[in-house]
This record gives sequence, structure tokens and C-alpha cells, in this order.
Amino acid sequence: MQTTLASFIEGTREGLEAEAILRACVHCGFCNATCPTYQLLGDELDGPRGRIYLIKQVLEGATPTRKSQLHLDRCLTCRNCETTCPSGVKYGRLVDIGRKLVDERVARPLGERIARTTLKECLPRSSLFKPAFRAGRALRPLLPVKLQDKLQPARAAGHWPTRVHARKMLLLDGCVQPAMAPNINAATARVLDLLAVQLIVAPQAGCCGALRYHMNDQDGGLQDMRRNIDAWWPYVERGDVEALVMTASGCGVTVKEYGHLLAHDPAYAAKAGRISALTRDLSEILPEFEEQIAARAQRRPAPRVAYHPPCTLQHGQQIRGKVERVLHAAGVDVVLCADNHLCCGSAGAYSVLQPEIAQALRERKLGSLAATGAMEIVSANIGCQTHLQAGTDKPVTHWIELLERVLV
Repeated sequence: MQTTLASFIEGTREGLEAEAILRACVHCGFCNATCPTYQLLGDELDGPRGRIYLIKQVLEGATPTRKSQLHLDRCLTCRNCETTCPSGVKYGRLVDIGRKLVDERVARPLGERIARTTLKECLPRSSLFKPAFRAGRALRPLLPVKLQDKLQPARAAGHWPTRVHARKMLLLDGCVQPAMAPNINAATARVLDLLAVQLIVAPQAGCCGALRYHMNDQDGGLQDMRRNIDAWWPYVERGDVEALVMTASGCGVTVKEYGHLLAHDPAYAAKAGRISALTRDLSEILPEFEEQIAARAQRRPAPRVAYHPPCTLQHGQQIRGKVERVLHAAGVDVVLCADNHLCCGSAGAYSVLQPEIAQALRERKLGSLAATGAMEIVSANIGCQTHLQAGTDKPVTHWIELLERVLV
């Protein structure tokens, strides 16, 4: 795809990156075949190819409109198109650049500005989110349905292991997950403790930066990233830890991109690259211990379990098959649904900002999951779990919680 950048962005870091991405696109349209919003809405501008054209026009100096903004807002950033694309187009990076440019030129309605500001200022700060979440659950019947969906009962965390092991890894506690599902990280610590690995949480680390960055507060998102690097760096510099473990794939895909996102920052570029290199999704850690897991597993008859692989894991991080492999080693009858490559509609804050599309995608996904005959659903990202649980009576948990139940 040939393009001539407008003077306002020509030669800039974002401009050069966007131009390289655009030049990789060959207009083939394969991306539309696996785009959830294109499948649902049938509009070329609600598919990756159409959105690429919208962004290209803005980069070339065209004035964006509210309609342009709407089509970019409707993108889930699931990055399924990147998996499908034969040319390796980095669509996720391009849409981040395009959204920022459009938002700088198109004013949003007051209601949208309030909603987006509330989300990006409250969700990343656990000191604000935790009390707000508790209050929301107490007042749940009085709230709009789209917010009620997010206020599911939380499973108690249980104990955190205190044994010291020679092998140590850092764990990102996260921002919303400790309030919404505190048992996920605790279960991870307990499982790894059984395998003689100690998990450490750096108290000053918080939101990975994805929430603010992908809502076009990119400076705010980068601040979150720098804060995390500062919190983790003493452990890394001393060589105390061998990996940085992620239990939420949405966080993992972002932390793995710190090196790229902060490459322009001389004070953080090298550290960010090191942090990204150390980052592992939990499903990348546990295959090493398959024999121990198989030996420890309680071979009790169990109902079939359906695994929903989050987009941030299978498309963002390009990790497939590892969760299923670990669960199979533990004797779990785990299956994938027919459209396992498609987004469930959660997509971070998307399910709050675009509830109609998100709910339509959720109903389709739950229908496919139900067709497997599974009695339980597991996933690997807190957003997917919460979103799916709001639409079904079947339990939806993190796969590490299921693994713990099998091991103890």
C-alpha cells in the first residue's frame, strides 16, 4: 500500500512506524474473514481493511469525522487479523496510532468523555477500584445492566504460601484482578509452591498500562509502564528472579511490548527491553513441570471443561496449545469450541463502551461453548472470565484455579 504522509506526521516516530505497517498491506481482505465486528456488522469500515484505509486517509492529511472515530472505536483490537494476515501487517500498532490521531481532531460527546475518563482513571488504580467495586456490588440492583454484568461475586483468595524456594519469579498482581478475582494469583502462587517455585509480588507495581494506553491516554499508559519497571528492576538487576509471570494475558501482551513502546525513552529503553524479554504467560511456565503435574494429579472423574483462549494470548502473544497441554497432563478432559479463534467481546473496557456488540459476540461465543457439552468454562484473562460469566450459569474460572483443584 503506497502512501504519502502529511507534513504533521512525516518523519516522526509514529509516522515512520505507521508508514512501514501500511506498506506491508496488500489489500487482500483475508483479515475480514476472521474479524468479529465485520462478521457481525457486515460493513467494510468495521473490518481491518476498511479501518486501515480510514487511518491511511488521516495520515495523508484528510480530516477525520465522528464516523471515522466510531468505526475505529468498534474495533476490539483482538488482533485476529494479525494471525490471519499473510503479509504480517501489525494492525494493532497501526490502530493505536490512528485512534490517537483521530481523537486529537474529533471531539467526543460529553457522555463518552465522562465514561472514558472514569474508566481510565479508576480502573488502573486499585486504591480507587477496590472500594468502588465493593460499593458497586452492594448497590448492584440499582446500577445499569452493563455495569451489573461486571460485578460478579469474587472467590476468596485463600492463603499465600510462605515457603522459600531457590527458584523465584515475579508476579504482576494487576489492577482490577485482585478485587474481581483474588484467587487467581493466590492459586498460581500455591501451584508453583508445590513445584518448588516462589512467587514474589513487587508492592509498587500496578496496572500494566494497557487500559490507559489503549484508550488513547498513551502518555498515562507509558507512565504506568515506567512505574512497573521501577518496581521490578531491583529484583531483575540483582538476578533474584528468573521470569516475570503473567496470569492475565491482556497484561502479558502489553508487558511483552514494553521494549517497543519505550524504545524512544533513553532512560527506560534498555530496562524495558529486559523486562519484556523476562515476561512469560503462566502457560509458558508450567509445561516445564508436566511430569510433576501428571504425578501429582488426582485422577478423579471430572466433567468436560471448555477452554476459551483469550485473543490477547492466541493472537497478541501467538501462544496456542499450552494451556490445553498442561490441563491434559493433569488428566482434565479439556476441549475447544468451534469458533475458538474469535473474540468473546470483552476486550478490556470495550464491553462497557460498546455493550451491544460485546453482548452479541458473547452470546455467539457462549452458544459455541455450550455445544461442546462442557459443564465448566476456563479462560486465561480476567476480562474474558467476567464477561462470559455474566451470560451463563455455568462456572467460568481461570484455568490455574482448575489445575489447583486437580492437584490438591
